[in-house]
Amino acid sequence: MAAAASSLVSYGSGSDSENESEFDAVAHLQPLKPGTITALAVLNSAPEVAVKEDVETGVHLDPALKEVTYNPTYETMFAPEFGPTNPFRSKQMSAPRNMLSGYAEPAHVNDFMFEQQRRTFSTFGYALDPSVDTSEVSSSSYIGAVEEAEKNKGLMVFETGAKKTEKRKKVKGGDASDIESFLGPWAKYQDEKDVAKPSEDEQKELDEILAKRQKRGKNEEEAPAEEKTVLHVKEAYDYQGRSYLHVPQDVGINLRSADVPEKCYLPKKQLHVWTGHTKGVSAIRLFPVSAHLLLSCSMDCKIKLWEVYNDRRCVRTFIGESCVVSISASGRIKHLSDVDIPVDFKYIAEPSMHSMPAVTLSPNGKWLACQSMDNQILIFGAQNRFRLNKKKIFKGHMVAGYACQVDFSPDMSYVVSGDADGKLNIWDWKTTKLYHRIKAHDKVCISALWHPHETSKVITCGWDGQIKLWD
Repeated sequence: MAAAASSLVSYGSGSDSENESEFDAVAHLQPLKPGTITALAVLNSAPEVAVKEDVETGVHLDPALKEVTYNPTYETMFAPEFGPTNPFRSKQMSAPRNMLSGYAEPAHVNDFMFEQQRRTFSTFGYALDPSVDTSEVSSSSYIGAVEEAEKNKGLMVFETGAKKTEKRKKVKGGDASDIESFLGPWAKYQDEKDVAKPSEDEQKELDEILAKRQKRGKNEEEAPAEEKTVLHVKEAYDYQGRSYLHVPQDVGINLRSADVPEKCYLPKKQLHVWTGHTKGVSAIRLFPVSAHLLLSCSMDCKIKLWEVYNDRRCVRTFIGESCVVSISASGRIKHLSDVDIPVDFKYIAEPSMHSMPAVTLSPNGKWLACQSMDNQILIFGAQNRFRLNKKKIFKGHMVAGYACQVDFSPDMSYVVSGDADGKLNIWDWKTTKLYHRIKAHDKVCISALWHPHETSKVITCGWDGQIKLWD
């Protein structure tokens, strides 16, 4: 080492190679000089390095390591990781985690305790807080309905609650051999009261309640409905002594004839509107045989008689409450009073069966048209057997919930009916095809009548209070 140092000091001092070789051969035998030591210190190629052996006493662990074979210290286990850090991450994002939402560790839970707390929470609405020490149970030891937990004193679903109060005791029945004094199961309770008489305050309250009920129950006796008529024409009879019921003979058609038109046509336009009812019109009927007068029944408890020809004016108004009106073939108006007779009956219907509130007989008397509540018009045979004609089913209109009247044309070529949308629907009798549809009323078109002596005149009424004539 000393020879190497001396050779470095004497490097470059001469050019004679022979002298250098001789000096090098005996250089290791010569003592070191003080200047040489200083030069070695200056020319040291391995400088001193600050070593942290005193500070770092442990070994670094791999953060991804799951298992170690020795017992490391706390500082080694939880030392921060080396490497760059993201300054924009929050503390929650910078914390160690083994899944996207955080750090999950397996926990050992008793199955019975877990099921007990789960059922208690679903039944009573509260459960023990797993993050609180349950050795000292208090109001803060529960989650959920804390008030209910305090009320039940922390009762769990598998625990029994407080015992019910004892039943009322009965008076001893006595000896069964003594028939007169033996009470048996009919013995009274010990605290039973024999007289259920209300106190004075309760009696006052009961009297007030009874007085109010009697006051409400007193219905004033309704005066009997006064039936009257109002004649809207100047005189009931003309100069020849004919009343307004007389069949006119100057309309171009023989109204007294029983012959029907040879061919009927579809109505296309509106001819006239009868107005006079303040509420919806529920039904209309033509005068029998002649059909020169029209009778209309409205929801305003009034019945009006109209002229179909000439001036088409309102002839008479019939006023009478809660009575049904019909016209006989002789032209007389009959009033049928309300009769409420309870009759016990039982009828079991199939789900596919629907009510048929409106029924009309065909002009030839062979068929019966029924308005069904499943938006269909069903045809039944009305002669030998009352059987459904499956080939004659008319569809395409909406009448569910409304008793829309059906009618036939005089020559049996068309079937007419109103619907819930206020439309007049006309079907072909042979093909059951919907031929024509007219917007007749703003509300429900409840009835439609084809004039028996006209080829294309149809009368409709609706819940808008109007009666219209179409041709």
